[in-house]
Amino acid sequence: MLGEILMTLGVLVLLFLAWQLWWTDRESSTAQDSEAKSLDEGFQRQAPSVRPPRGTPVPTATKLVSAQTPVGTSFAVMYVPRFGSDFRRPVIQGTQAPELAVGIGHEPTSVMPGQIGNFATAGHRVTYGKPFNRIDTLRKGDFVVVETSDGWSIYRHQRSRIVAPTEVSVLAPVPDRPGVTPTQAWMTMVACHPKFSAAQRYIGYLKLERFVPRTAPGTPPKVLRALRAPVDA
Repeated sequence: MLGEILMTLGVLVLLFLAWQLWWTDRESSTAQDSEAKSLDEGFQRQAPSVRPPRGTPVPTATKLVSAQTPVGTSFAVMYVPRFGSDFRRPVIQGTQAPELAVGIGHEPTSVMPGQIGNFATAGHRVTYGKPFNRIDTLRKGDFVVVETSDGWSIYRHQRSRIVAPTEVSVLAPVPDRPGVTPTQAWMTMVACHPKFSAAQRYIGYLKLERFVPRTAPGTPPKVLRALRAPVDA
């Protein structure tokens, strides 16, 4: 009888793991891709039909305000060619479990895409769509593009490192330098490390190369090049 009970428990555990690691991942991946597509289509509809008058200052970052963006709201789409030519995931305000289950989370106390400071993000490496599953494959110079309603923030990967979960300085306005006033726009990508563990954190540091406003005529060539950039196997 004891053996049968243990076998039953073992089967239940395996079924739970299959649900957790496969089914939730499949469902979340489909839902996140659909949400990213809907966001992108909405951005296109909101695009201004008339170019601004000559002499109008060119925006250098999104006008979105983090403090005015409710937790749980999807406000951007992230493209990472290194993760696959079809990779796109929604960015959600907040980094708690509910937000990370539906996309890439944004730390609400950090700046928005393209703005001076640190655009801090986090994502799962396993389960729930695992958007940052391949974060350890990012190489120096790789593009990461964040699209919002008013333009594209084009970042380039600079470096990576592994830290303890308590190392919150990676989220500072100047990453790893708390208390220093920022003069540049950065993005950090944070994920658990190693896979299937939360013992450490894998950090990717990216620096803004350029913000391309949606008011530019047509789809900016540089954005297209970023999204279609060839990536080594």
